[in-house]
Order: sequence, then structure tokens, then C-alpha cells
Amino acid sequence: MSLSFELLGSDGLARRGRIATAHGTVETPAFMPVGTAGTVKAMLPQSVAETGAEIVLGNTFHLMLRPGAERVAFRSPVDGTQHRLTPERSIEIQNLLDADITMSFDECTTWPVEEPAAASSMRLSMKWAERGKRAFAERPGYGLFGIVQGSIFPALREESVNSLTAIGFDGYAIGGLAVGEGQPLMFATLDRTAPMLPRDRPRYLMGVGRPADIVGAVARGIDMFDCVMPTRAGRTAQAFTRRGELNLRNARHRDDPRPIDERCACPACKSHSRAYLHHLIRAEEILASMLLTWHNLHYYQDLMRGLRGAIESNSLGHWIAAFQGEQDLGDIPPL
Repeated sequence: MSLSFELLGSDGLARRGRIATAHGTVETPAFMPVGTAGTVKAMLPQSVAETGAEIVLGNTFHLMLRPGAERVAFRSPVDGTQHRLTPERSIEIQNLLDADITMSFDECTTWPVEEPAAASSMRLSMKWAERGKRAFAERPGYGLFGIVQGSIFPALREESVNSLTAIGFDGYAIGGLAVGEGQPLMFATLDRTAPMLPRDRPRYLMGVGRPADIVGAVARGIDMFDCVMPTRAGRTAQAFTRRGELNLRNARHRDDPRPIDERCACPACKSHSRAYLHHLIRAEEILASMLLTWHNLHYYQDLMRGLRGAIESNSLGHWIAAFQGEQDLGDIPPL
């Protein structure tokens, strides 16, 4: 038996579920912090867990290069050496890395793109998906996800979904979005694609994204997300809050005694002021990146906890309205 997905409830198209893997369960909707090279930057593993994250994402290509599942045609950005990565080899490496969820080998279609080029790219990915499925060794608690491609073209997305469901996967990812097409086109593509996916399998939107993107995608039936945004932002003085984003490098924070977010329970907000964080950033202290990354990951997990609770209580519409209202207010000091 592979990994399992239990659909616990729904509110409109939004879903509340649970994925059971070899290493534990994942409550969905879920956000996966990105640990490209085997670590979430500026965070200890236990610190990532303390934010509420139950699953992290690694990168097969980068981990193949360093430290390497074993020596394995790509030119390495590390040392310029040539490496050959095939659909079968990708599956093998993920197996050696003991990944609970193995992703099919695919080509992320470029943007902008004309429909014929998108079709050719998608069909190549479908051939690779079939080869990967044959190479995947089923084990209890481990699963293989297929990746839907087709850019913004509805007929291509439908063809991709039909190809993948005919092969049969434990979950389905939607790739090729958040590559520059903008939120309206992304949401329009999700509106057409998500309802075609099997109801009893988890749905993963790859590389997304900003909080508003995640909220809108959950409302359209997506269960899983990943993005480097919260960690990258933490290393560049950016903080996500209920009222939008803050740039702690700005001089207006120099004497501000408030926390980043008075309702946040992360260590940065519980123990440090905006003024102190501003000082750390200006002084180029590593602690600034650590605290802001921790805050951002905690914010994203709070966001997912809020979405799960709203779906459970059948109040997602009200929750989204409140979320959007707070974002619209901006960073207004309390009276």
C-alpha cells in the first residue's frame, strides 16, 4: 500500500484532508518549507518543526549534485561537471533519498509560450511520467505524484490530466504556473484544471506562493503548496504579516517598539521589537535572517492552520473576507 489520503471535509471546492506517509501524517491544506539542499536556510530542523511544518521539500537535482545520492546531461552549477538525469534516474535518486513523496520527472514549460510549444513540452512530460511510473517501486507509506503541464491552455491541461490519470498516481501536482503569467491567469487555469483531478488524491500546486495566491488556490481545491518566498524574504529583511508585507530595513522601523505582528507567537515577535530587528539588519547580523525566516515560516503555518480551521467550521468565505480586509488595511499602528 502506498501513502494514503483521507478527505476529512470540504467547504465549497476547498478541502480538508490528511496524508499518511512512512514518516508521519500531514494535515492539509499544507505549506511545505523548501529545503533545497537538505536544509531550510537559516533554520534548525527542530525550529522548522516548531513552526508547525509537517513536511519539507527537497530538490532531487541539487541533492544529486551535493552531497549526491551517488555519482550520476546537466552541467553542474557547483563545479561544471556533466551529469545525466533521466526519468528513471530521477525516481531512483528520490528513492535513495527516502522521499515520502516522489515527483515525476517533467519539463516546466517556459513563459511566455505559444500553444504548439506548450503542447510539445507537455507531451514530453507525459512520456517521462509513464517511464517514471514504471521505474517507481511501491512501498508502504511512499507515493508517486504526476505533474500536470500545459501552461494556460485549457485543452492542453485537460489532455495532461487525462494522460496522468490513465497512468495512475498517488497524487497530482499542477506545475508550470507562478512563472510570470500573473494571478488572474493562474486562478483561471486552476478553475479549469483542479475539478478534473481525482477527488480522492491530494492536489499540489508547485512553487506557490504569496499568501493571497495560497488562499485563492485553497478555495479552488488545492491541498499542498511549496515556495522559497518566506525563507528568501527572511534573508532580505522582508516580513509577512496579517496586514501585508514589511520591509524591516526601512528607517521608519528604527525606533518602533512594536513586534512584527502583535498576534504572532514566533520568537521574533515574542521577544524582539521592530527597532531591534531593524538594527540587526542594518548591522548585517546573521540573527536578523534567522529571526525573520522563523517569523515568516510561522506566519505561513498560521495561515494554513487558519484555512484548515475555516474549512472544518464551514466558514471559509467569512475567513477569506477577513483575511482580505486585514491585508487591505496595511500596517496601521494601533490607536
